[in-house]
Amino acid sequence: MATGGSEANNSLQAICYKRGSLQLLDQRKLPLETTYLDILNAKDGWLAIRDMVVRGAPAIAISAALSLAVEVFNLDAFNGTSFDAASFLGDKLEYLVSSRPTAVNLSDAATKLKEIITKAVATASEPNTVFQAYIEAAEIMLEDDVASNKAIGSYGAKFLQHQLKHTRRLSILTHCNTGSLATAGYGTALGVIRALHTEGVLERAFCTETRPFNQGSRLTAFELVHDKIPATLIADSAAAALMKDGRVGAVIVGADRVAANGDTANKIGTYSLALCARHHDIPFYVAAPLTSIDLSLSSGQEIVIEERSPKELLHTRGGLGEQVAASGICVWNPAFDVTPANLIAGIITEKGVITKTDNDAFDIKDFVRKAARQNAV
Repeated sequence: MATGGSEANNSLQAICYKRGSLQLLDQRKLPLETTYLDILNAKDGWLAIRDMVVRGAPAIAISAALSLAVEVFNLDAFNGTSFDAASFLGDKLEYLVSSRPTAVNLSDAATKLKEIITKAVATASEPNTVFQAYIEAAEIMLEDDVASNKAIGSYGAKFLQHQLKHTRRLSILTHCNTGSLATAGYGTALGVIRALHTEGVLERAFCTETRPFNQGSRLTAFELVHDKIPATLIADSAAAALMKDGRVGAVIVGADRVAANGDTANKIGTYSLALCARHHDIPFYVAAPLTSIDLSLSSGQEIVIEERSPKELLHTRGGLGEQVAASGICVWNPAFDVTPANLIAGIITEKGVITKTDNDAFDIKDFVRKAARQNAV
């Protein structure tokens, strides 16, 4: 199977995969350089995720799964039983999950892959059969992500047009990067923006620079220009002023983890945008696949927030450039914050939009159960 998720939609391609080979676009060098790194094994995948070569919750999960698929495909030999093969894969998946703890998509993917491995072992007489089952499952995840993102874009665009029908054209503010570079292709929040643009109802997309790693200015702006979508870059601190001027119709962001009550962890600065949107009576939406929902967590208070290196604040280019802050200053650099569910108007998924019940709360468990039943039919 030869598939790169973004090839199907002519947007930017961050993940280049064909069976036995994986290349990841080094997003640290964008927008000035387009460089792909060869990923030969799970260790390469772990480092690429940890060092922000690849980022975005869906892309992280897929890159991790495919890095291990490439490793097992290219194994010279494996001395052991099918049970040994399953143990080998399970240990590698646990290792990959440790690369970035906040994004639930990664652990969700590992759990699903382990289930497939277990089923394969039950009928396999040799390790290669288990490895083959794993490779095929990882490839299906790549394909499914693109279809999922397009569905998110479609549902989101239709929902927003219905909710804001008094406005002929919409201007959307987004944060961080949630497009082809953060997924296998098309995007989540940026996928909704793409769908609105395709349908001719997008007035303008506004993207924040997204300090300190600047995923908005380096990546989202890059994608918007690439796709010829009318767009404007703003400093993070300009969002409130933009809203006050009446130039934003809605805010749409992605998610790294959504708790059962709707509390959402996303890139640091998301919470601030939600508060500003509430003050200015602007609807604030989250766009994410169902794999970003973690029903094991009752609220956002249970979400583990990753803290990044102080270098990302002390130096330009997310820690890769020259020093800009005083030596010796203490740094607090959380990668994410949690936006409470009461600030979120809806959660856009590939199965539809989760809205609030009469008591102004999300019933996410019921939505997920219904979605599961639809899949089973």
